[in-house]
Order: sequence, then C-alpha cells, then structure tokens
Amino acid sequence: MHNFIQSFMSNDSTFGRLMTKVGIIIGANLMFILFSLPIVTIGASYAGLYRVMFKTMRSGGVTNPFKQFWIGFKTCFLQSTIVWVLYAALMVFGYFDVRICLDAGAPISYFQYGLYAIGLIITMVLIYVFPSIAAFEGRIPDHIRNAIYFAFHKPWFIPVNLFFHVFPLYLTYSDPQLMPLYAFCWFFFGFGAITMLTARLLMKDYNKYLPVVDDDGEFILTDDGKKIMPGSPEEKAYYAARREEMGGSDMTEEEVLEELRMLDM
Repeated sequence: MHNFIQSFMSNDSTFGRLMTKVGIIIGANLMFILFSLPIVTIGASYAGLYRVMFKTMRSGGVTNPFKQFWIGFKTCFLQSTIVWVLYAALMVFGYFDVRICLDAGAPISYFQYGLYAIGLIITMVLIYVFPSIAAFEGRIPDHIRNAIYFAFHKPWFIPVNLFFHVFPLYLTYSDPQLMPLYAFCWFFFGFGAITMLTARLLMKDYNKYLPVVDDDGEFILTDDGKKIMPGSPEEKAYYAARREEMGGSDMTEEEVLEELRMLDM
C-alpha cells in the first residue's frame, strides 16, 4: 500500500504530472492577473502567458512559470503592447460606429453587422498574433502574417479558438448570480487554461519552424553557437548522436527522428 501511494504521488506518475501542469497554470495565471492590472500591459502579459505554456510543452511538462512569464513579458513587451493598444483603439472606434448606426436607424443600422464581422476577424487575428510573438522572432507585420497563415493552415481550429476565448467571457457576463464563481475561476486559472488549450492546438505546427530543443526545453546549439532548425543537417547529426547513445536501432532514419522529436516534446 505504501509503495502504491508513493508511486501515485511521485512527480513521474500521471497524477503527479497533472498536478504539476495545474500548478504551472495557476502560477502563470496569477502572474498574468498581476501584470495586467495597468490594462495597457495586457498584451505583454498574454505573450508572457504563452511563453510559459510553450516552454511547458517543450520541456517535458516541467518549467518555472514565474521565471518564464517574466522572460516572455520582458522580451515581448514592446511588440505586444503596440498590438494590444491598436486592437483596443479599433474596438473602441468600432463601438462608437455601431452606436452611430443604431441611432441613425434603418437602413444605416444594418451596417452594424458588417462592423461586428470586422471586429470578429480582427479578434481572430489577435488570438493568433500573441502566440506568434511569444514563439517567433520578427517584426509586427511578420507576426500578423504568421497569425493569418497558422489560422488558415487549419481553418477548422478557428471556431474552436474563438469558442475558447469568447464563450467563457460571454458566459461570465450573462449570469450575474454566478459572477463570484466566474471571478474565482478567472483569477486562479481561467486565462492560463485557455492559453494552454490554444498553445496545444498550435504547438504541432509551430514545432516545424522552431529551433530544436533538448529534454529540458533548452535550445540545442551547434559548435559555433547557432540554433539547430528542424530538417537541417545539424538536426540529423544531433539525432544520429542520440541514436548512438540509445544503443543503435533497426528503425529508419525518419522513424528515429520522429521518435526522438516526440521524446523531446
């Protein structure tokens, strides 16, 4: 019985891994709430939140959420803040445009539906921009192109992502009686859980364009200090060395690469 309980509570057990991820989500969520208080920093906080989730998935499920959040917040601050402020300004502008359409009456009032559609498209792009800023290097136009590419690369994920981000907010404000419960959920894990789900949807595609990492989620560097990219000769040399460490295998090179990539996740 003692051995069973010890095995069940160990960090390597299913329960232990689950509790580790829950702890990471809660820790990152609290950091997000704290650093979002100035409102203008919400964009940078989202980038920091995505940094934590990507690092968690690329390091075997174990990472320091406070350290990784701060790194993401600091390094992505300028770009994320600019994107967030522009988005907020467009939403405020769109809100007043809708009010003008409603006050004008028919037929001008029908333009409100076009404004709603534009706002939904901009929101969709924003949902994909912050993870791009957290994961890739580049300028803001590069991240917008990344957002559009990854959104329409698998368009069936678009309604799923919109549901994750929009429906919980709608549910929160549509039921005042349960507002305290919703506030509790948002404060402790709501934003982190949504970000983790979104990051998991994106990670498989992102891995094709991100530098290779080791079992701890750290970048693997060549002898001259360059990051190793997927599909490069350096990656094949690295995995060949790993194959030797594993004592050789009868699998093909492609099968070995795929298995080791899965191990590195």
